[in-house]
Order: sequence, then structure tokens, then C-alpha cells
Amino acid sequence: MAEKQIWIVDDDIYIGDMLEELLIREGYKVCRAYSGTEVLLLLSNAKPDLVLLDLMLPGLSGEEVLPKLSGIPVIVVSAKLDIDSKVELLLGGAADYVTKPFDNKELLARVAVQLRKMGTGEEKGSARLVFEEIAMDLEKRMVWVNENSVRLTRTEYAILKLLMQNPSQVITKSVLLDRISEDTPDCLESSLKVHVSNLRKKLRDSSGKDYIEAVWGIGFKMINT
Repeated sequence: MAEKQIWIVDDDIYIGDMLEELLIREGYKVCRAYSGTEVLLLLSNAKPDLVLLDLMLPGLSGEEVLPKLSGIPVIVVSAKLDIDSKVELLLGGAADYVTKPFDNKELLARVAVQLRKMGTGEEKGSARLVFEEIAMDLEKRMVWVNENSVRLTRTEYAILKLLMQNPSQVITKSVLLDRISEDTPDCLESSLKVHVSNLRKKLRDSSGKDYIEAVWGIGFKMINT
């Protein structure tokens, strides 16, 4: 099995060194970035398996970088996490958060959990997403449920793809509209609910069960059964 690569994005040299030593000892490959701008430059050439992201960064802040890391599990590691901040970060795309100072064993456990979740999602090199009975071929743009082909519109496909890339997260309506705009510019806030409803029906007709949950007033997420 290939080594998992984790990026540490933190301008605190002491904490970064400590995290790097800890992760390498556990068998992970590590890459360091010291600012929000630097991590975006790295992202143009590579994609990690997971990112440990500080919020108080020089240049672009962690909050500004987070939306750019779509499809990559991000654990926020910061000292400035009150309850409202934690909720906002989770709704904005963070997979988890750890408050400084943190326990090393707890951090490693949270890293392992997120990497395990990604193992049930997109498989590296296969261009394929899997969620329970749903399979999506990203190259052929095809979807199957219980090995039966499901015909989706371009908008439905884009919505399902984003939700399957982030199976444990609630995707807010605004984030959903922003992220799928490149694939389907015709989806508006007024029509989003209809597209999601049609998508849910098609998946339900093929399996007899619901896979997408509407989180009232916030957005949508995959249903883990």
C-alpha cells in the first residue's frame, strides 16, 4: 500500500516540526507549507491524502484556503476555535478540528479516521467514486446503483459527485452552487431543490432507499446507513 501523504500548513515552526516528526514516525509522508499562498501553489502540482490546516496563517488565512481544498479531508488545527467557529468550519468543508494544545494520540486517531473514510470514497488512480451501493465513473461520467445504470442530467451528476466526494460532510447550498458552477452553470438557487429532489428519486427508484439527506436550512449530505 502506498504511503499516505499529509500536508502540514502552519507557520509555527515548533508545532510544524513536532507534527512532522509524529507523522513520519507513524509511516506517513509529509509536506510542509507555511502560508495560505504556499499551499495553493503546492496544490497546483499535487494532491495530498489529508491536510492539517492552521487558521492564523500569513497571506491567505486558513478560512480562505479551506474552500480551495475541496475533495481533500482537512483537519483544522488551531488555538482559536470557539463553538461558533467550529460549526462554521464544519459547514464550510472541514472534516474535523483539533484545538491547540492537542494530545498526540487523539490527533493521530482523527487522522486515521479521515483517511479510512476516504478509503470508501475516491480510490486513487481509478477515477471512481463509491458510496455504499452507488458507483460513479468519473471518466465515463456514468453512475450505477446495485450495478444498474442510472441516467442523470448534467446538474444531477455534478451534485452527486460533490456529495460523494465529501460523504461525511453537510454541503451548504451556497457551497454546492459554487462548486458545481463549472460543470453546470445553469443551476440556480431557485432550481437547486428541484434538481436534488429529482436526483434523490432516481437513486431511490434504483435501490428502494434514500442516499441524500436534506439538512433543514443548511444544505445536503449523503446518508450513512
